[in-house]
Amino acid sequence: MARTFRNFINGEWVAPSTDAYFDNVNPADTGDLIGRFPDSSSKDVVAAVASAKRGFARWSRTPAPARGDVLRRVGELLEQRKDAIADAMTREMGKVLAEARGDVQEGIDTAFYAATEGRRLFGHVVPSELRSKWAMSYRRPIGVVGLITPFNFPLAIPTWKMFPALLCGNAVIIKPSEDVPHTVHLLVEILLEAGLPPEVVQLVHGRGETVGKALVDHPEVPVISFTGSTDTGALIGETCGRMHKRLSLEMGGKNAMIVMEDADLDLALEGVLWGAFGTTGQRCTATSRLIVHRKVHDRLVRRIAEAAEGLRLGDGRDGKSQVGPLIHEAARDKVERYVGIGQDAGAELVTGGERAGSRGKLGRGWFYRPTVFAGVTAGSRLEQEEIFGPVLSVIRVASYDEAVRVNNGVRYGLSSSIYTRDVDRAFRAMQDLDNGITYVNAPTIGAEAHLPFGGVKATGNGHREGGWEVYKFYSETKVCYVDFSGKLQRAQIDTYDV
Repeated sequence: MARTFRNFINGEWVAPSTDAYFDNVNPADTGDLIGRFPDSSSKDVVAAVASAKRGFARWSRTPAPARGDVLRRVGELLEQRKDAIADAMTREMGKVLAEARGDVQEGIDTAFYAATEGRRLFGHVVPSELRSKWAMSYRRPIGVVGLITPFNFPLAIPTWKMFPALLCGNAVIIKPSEDVPHTVHLLVEILLEAGLPPEVVQLVHGRGETVGKALVDHPEVPVISFTGSTDTGALIGETCGRMHKRLSLEMGGKNAMIVMEDADLDLALEGVLWGAFGTTGQRCTATSRLIVHRKVHDRLVRRIAEAAEGLRLGDGRDGKSQVGPLIHEAARDKVERYVGIGQDAGAELVTGGERAGSRGKLGRGWFYRPTVFAGVTAGSRLEQEEIFGPVLSVIRVASYDEAVRVNNGVRYGLSSSIYTRDVDRAFRAMQDLDNGITYVNAPTIGAEAHLPFGGVKATGNGHREGGWEVYKFYSETKVCYVDFSGKLQRAQIDTYDV
C-alpha cells in the first residue's frame, strides 16, 4: 500500500486541513504509485505563516556563520544520500539517473557555497562627509519567504532558493510542484536532521491555484520567489506589485544554439543532442532552436537526425536509458500539438514526431520520440513559443548578423550559445546575444551554482538565482551612522565655504 505523506507545519508532520490527497505517480510507469500527498488549502498556508514568523524571530538572531554551519551539515547529508535521493527523484520526475545525481550535486554545491557566505554577508563602510562621524551599511534578514518551485529540477531549484534565504536569516515556506513532492519532503527531513530549528522551514503541498496563490496573497509573506511559466509569473507579479512584495521570477525560455560555418561539427552535434534532449527537453535552458549557417546546415541536420534516432528511451533508473519520459500526459499532449503546428506551417519533420510506443514498457509512461524539424521559419509559432519537450527547430541563416537577429527575435532571453572557432566572433556574440547567459562552444544548458542564473525580457524580472547576487535578494540593506563629534552636525545642509 502506498505511503500517505504530510505537510510540515508548526514543527510537526501534520495532515492537511482538507483531509484530501493527490497521487504522485512514476511518469515512466503510471502504475507505480509513489505516494499520496496533501492537497492543502489556504488554511494550511495561514498556519504555516504563523509558525514561520516564530521561526524567523529565533533564526534571524542566530549569527550568520552559525546559520552557515547548519547548511554545511545539510550539504554533508545530501552527499551521503546522493544516490538514494537521485533514485527517488528519477522515480517521480523521470530524468535519467546521471542527470538526477547531477541535480543532487547542484544542491550539495549550493549548500557548501551558502555555508561560506555566512562569513561573507558584506556591507560597506564609507567616509562620512562630516568630521568624527562613521557611515556604514550591513545586510539583515527580511522575514518569511515563500518559495514556489517547478518539477524539472526537484532538488536543485528548491536549494537555489531555500539555502540563500536561510543563510540570510529568513524563515521559508516551500510549495513544491505537485508533480515532484517527494524530493522536497526528503530535503526537509535532511534540514531538520542537520539542526535547522523546526519552525524555520514549513512544507505545504498542494496546487498552485490554491496553496501557491494563498502564499502569494498572504500579507505577512514579504518575499516571493517563483520558477515556472511566464503567464503565471505575470499574475504573481501583479499581486506582489500591488502588495509591495519583493519578488524574484524565473520563467520561460526559447533558447538558441548558433552553429557557424567554421564550427567543430562533432562538438556541435554532441552539444545539440545534450541541449535539446537532455531532461527530455524539460529545462528552461533547453536548446529549443538550432540556428545553423547554410554552408553546414544540411550536413549537420542529417547527423542530428541519425543520432537522435539512436537515443535509447526508457525508465531513467535503467542504466541504458538516455532519454526519459515527459512529466505527465498533459505535457505529452502539448508536444503533440506543437508537432501538428509545425507540420501545418510547412516545416519539415526530419525525425520523431510520434509517441514512443503503446505496448511494452514504454507504453506505460509518457514517452515521446526526440523530434527534429528543419525548414522552420523565424517568427513561426514553432520557432517562437516554448514547448518544454524533446522538439528541436532548425533555422537556416546566411550570416552571423542574421543568426543574432533570429536569436534575439523572441520574447524570452534566458540562454544562448554559439559554436565557432573565430575568437573575435565569439566575443561579439557575448555582447550581441540578448540573453542572461551565453555559452561559447557549449550548449545552452550547464549553469554552475556559484554564478548568477537568470534571463531578460519575458524570462525574468531582473533578479538572479545562484551566485553572490541572490544573497542581496534575500536580505535588506540597512544604513547606520555614528556621530562621535559631541555636537550637532547637520547633513544635507550646505556647510561648505562659498
